[in-house]
Amino acid sequence: MIRFAFGYQLNGSESTADIVRDYRRSVAEVYFSWPGTPSARALPGRRHGLSAAAARGIMYPELRAIRKMGVKLDLLLNANCYGAGAVSRRLEREIITIIERLGARTGGVDVVTTASPMAARTVKKYFPGIEVRASVNMRIGTIPGLTYSRELFDSYYIQRDIQRNLSQVRRLKKWADRNGKGLCMLANSGCLRYCPSQTFHDNLVAHDEEVAGADNVRDWNPHLCWSLYRDRKNWPAILQASWVRPEDLHHYDGLFKVVKLATRVHKHPRLVLHAYAQGKYRGNLLDLLEPGFGPAFAPCVVDNTRMPAGFFRRVSSCKAECGSCRYCARVLEKALVRCA
Repeated sequence: MIRFAFGYQLNGSESTADIVRDYRRSVAEVYFSWPGTPSARALPGRRHGLSAAAARGIMYPELRAIRKMGVKLDLLLNANCYGAGAVSRRLEREIITIIERLGARTGGVDVVTTASPMAARTVKKYFPGIEVRASVNMRIGTIPGLTYSRELFDSYYIQRDIQRNLSQVRRLKKWADRNGKGLCMLANSGCLRYCPSQTFHDNLVAHDEEVAGADNVRDWNPHLCWSLYRDRKNWPAILQASWVRPEDLHHYDGLFKVVKLATRVHKHPRLVLHAYAQGKYRGNLLDLLEPGFGPAFAPCVVDNTRMPAGFFRRVSSCKAECGSCRYCARVLEKALVRCA
């Protein structure tokens, strides 16, 4: 049975602990970033006008309650850039302090997911009982990539761009089993497959606070995907991405111990968890993804019930030669519904 990693939201529309309690059998882990540290998403607290200290004060009791349910806590140290301090003793001390404080206030961290070899090394050295996991942002999708980093990591979020290729996933799984490693995947990323701007975007978000305070250009969107979807001819790219629908997740039974749901900044995290826990969804497929691109496609929606039964079989066995194939474009034409 596949179980999920669910994202913690600070001051969301409802308590993360309450959502987890309702889906306890389906949730294996809750992942969260730490206020005051760089992250791969918007900093918790910042969007609510809270100081880092105030945000932490809110998080401690809720994380403690989640862990008491038997759900693991996964601390994200997954920023793509830590600036000049990326290999510093200051960063080492900061990581140690965060984990020790969480241990004292929540009962402990079970997993640390990171895109930083320095952070992975630090956790391995000082907290050998914690599982160290490679972030999806490291884009590890080959056996050489796994092999080169096996001294640093106990488990891996595989590169999302290759996860629809079941033959490749099975090869990675065989290596993981032989080497005592775990594999995980991110099910509902709306990001462009093989996005050429991913490194730029990940670095941008790592410097979120600095970027927000800068005098930025106002006539350009730094997010390639949102610019791309302004033109309807590019819409088929949404079906060529890496997400896997709730109805198709059963194809990964036995391949992944944990499947991550991108819900840390999602507007409707309960909706996403419910759909994947049930294995079906009736609604706008874009609403399950993060980013969801609903506004970019409006007034059209992608009706998940109109997706063909053989969609996953086709896209998981194709050669991804999207420039010469119109399959996804034809599927999109049938699944698009105009709502206004």
